[in-house]
Amino acid sequence: MDIKHMQYFMEVTRTGSFTKAAENLYITQPALSRIIKSLEDDVGAHLFIRSRKKLMLTDAGNVLFRHAQVIEKQLQLLETELASMIKLRKGHIRIGLPTIVNSFFFSKLIASFHQEYPEITFQLEEDGSKRIEEKIMSGTLDFGVIVLSDKNDRLDDYTFVNEKLTLVVPSSHHLVEKKEVALHELKDEAFIMFNQDFELRNLILKACKEANFQPRIISETSQLDFIEELVASNLGITLLPESTSKELTADVQTIAVTNPVIEWNLAIIWKTDEYLSQINKEFIHFAKDKLSHIKNNI
Repeated sequence: MDIKHMQYFMEVTRTGSFTKAAENLYITQPALSRIIKSLEDDVGAHLFIRSRKKLMLTDAGNVLFRHAQVIEKQLQLLETELASMIKLRKGHIRIGLPTIVNSFFFSKLIASFHQEYPEITFQLEEDGSKRIEEKIMSGTLDFGVIVLSDKNDRLDDYTFVNEKLTLVVPSSHHLVEKKEVALHELKDEAFIMFNQDFELRNLILKACKEANFQPRIISETSQLDFIEELVASNLGITLLPESTSKELTADVQTIAVTNPVIEWNLAIIWKTDEYLSQINKEFIHFAKDKLSHIKNNI
């Protein structure tokens, strides 16, 4: 079965007219009719029901059209992938990063990738894990870094950070001399948290529920710097990942949290059922290699 003939069949089906299809294909109508007749001979059945009012597909025509659409899409993907390799792998990668993540490392990751593929451009967006996941699902981002909790069957992921949450308190806080605290000891404290777009908030609320209390949240924000300033100003306490806590510069102290230990897993994600261009595949391979060094050193 000739692929070109199948494409002519697709054009006749889409236009619903041999005359219009012939015009679009820049061939004569008799030539197109002969091609469709040859295709029908290959199939062993009529493909169209011809009438004065409307051109309709037969059952065999519907089956061929359904499979021809899949073949056509695969041919388009083949052309796209080959073109991306031939044209120096030009492309644009859109990545979402949560505010809480140390952006310095990802700046180095992207800079290293750009050195190897100088024709690639990047779009970076800061947001919470929930919003990043939504944007990948809608196709407005290619990749994202999120706090991974529940698995999403429509997303692939690579976890590269496994940490615990630590308590962050002002230096004058009554718990500051303790090396560790059980979570239930914080039931009377005022909490400062990231807003509802951040999965970190859900991790904390879930852990507090397991410890039999509802945290009293007195302030919410999307900015790490603001959380740090509010804690340093004695407004309340917060829980942050170990690596993030180490980067704090204000007048605050960190304390280990136990019973329960709250795990914080960071992952890079991308859409499972989406066609990945060659350059996106290269970025996944490159990112996994670089991020594995973080994973192995934690």
